[in-house]
Parts: sequence; C-alpha cells; structure tokens
Amino acid sequence: MTTGSGVGVLDKAAAILNALENGPTTLSQLVELTQISRPTVHRIAQSLAHHGLVGRDLHGRFELGSRLVELASAAGEDRLVSAAGPILLKLRDQTGESTQVFRKQGDFRVCIASAERPVGLRDTIPVGTQLSMKAGSAAQVLLAWEDNERMIDGLHHARFTPTILAGVRRRGWAQSLGEREPGVASVSAPIRGQSGRVIAALSMSGPIERLTRQPGKIYHEAVVAAANELSELLRVQTERH
Repeated sequence: MTTGSGVGVLDKAAAILNALENGPTTLSQLVELTQISRPTVHRIAQSLAHHGLVGRDLHGRFELGSRLVELASAAGEDRLVSAAGPILLKLRDQTGESTQVFRKQGDFRVCIASAERPVGLRDTIPVGTQLSMKAGSAAQVLLAWEDNERMIDGLHHARFTPTILAGVRRRGWAQSLGEREPGVASVSAPIRGQSGRVIAALSMSGPIERLTRQPGKIYHEAVVAAANELSELLRVQTERH
C-alpha cells in the first residue's frame, strides 16, 4: 500500500482500486496484493461496487467499474490519448501503415487512438473498437508482462502460446500474421507508465502482402521507438503534474 492519508477506510479503498488496475482480480488476489484482511477487502469491494467504482466480470472476479470511466472523462482528456496522436501520425507516415494504441479493459482490448493509412488497402480500426485479447500482436503485448495467474487465464483459447509470449518479453515486441483477421499482419510494442508497468500497446497493422510474413523483422525498430517515445512523454507529463 502507498503512504496512508490518515483515513483508514479510504486508504484501503484506494489500495483495492490500485490492485484492480491490471485487470480482473479474484478476492484471494486482492487480499494478497493489498495485504488487507479478507473480510475487510470483501466488505469494501462490495461497497465500491454499490457506487459503480468496482464491477464483476463474467467469472465473478472484481474489476474497475464503469463509473470510473465517467469520472476520468469528466476530469479531462486522457493524457495517453492526447500524447499518442502526434506519435501515431509520425509512425504512420514513416511506415505507410495504419497505427493504433490499445488498452486492456476487462476481457477485451480497446482502441483508444489511431491514425489510419489515408489511401489504398488498409486495416481500419476506429477508436472505441473492442477486440479480443486472444489474438493479435497487441493482445500478446498486453498479456506478456502480466502476473503468472492472469497470463495462464489469458492463454485459455488464445491463438498464441506461452512460448510466443516468452519471446515477446525477451525481444520487447510482438508480431502476428492473420491471428485476428485473415490477411492482416501487425507489430506491437509496450507502452509503459511511470512505474515501468505496461499500460497499453502501440501497434502498426496492414495487409500481409505489404508487411510480408516477417513484419517484425522489418518494422520492429520503428514501432518500439514510437512506443518508447510515448512512454517517455507520459513520464515527463506525470512528473510535471
């Protein structure tokens, strides 16, 4: 837990919300992550759920609630979204392919920013599109640095394997060939928050006939550089605030 504010119940509620930042979490995991007793975690999580700050997924695990999205929107424009725009445009112009940023939300990954290839055959993914966490290079990136239990759960019915995710962690980038959609290839790299945790994935995608069957070999340096630039920009912005 972080340094307390002096108001115990609020500190515990904040610890629970922080623990849910990485995705759906069981009650046992919340107890382990927060170091708060099981009855207290359950009582506070239920109270947070009453106010829409915490929800439950299809498996009964706790997750961040929809009310937090509304509050974040009211607080101002998402720093990641605003910072991503110019970097996605630069990568699109550099590679000639569509670019996106994906963030994990529950059992899906959501496109929160994109820059589409202006002409010709392209992979169109509008902002707000929900895609599976079971296929695609962005899904690989978002799952590769999860803890062991979440990774095992995420690999269930996935188009990729533990060996592939190990390679993603070793290289620092992922590629996919027709995993999400036949004929589409992509390359993705992690965007990291101030603590170094992976908070999103930056992707470039397009038809296999242009990206070839080894898109990572050709484009990984550009994609990784863009993701690192965005991570650094977010770090600087956070320190300023």
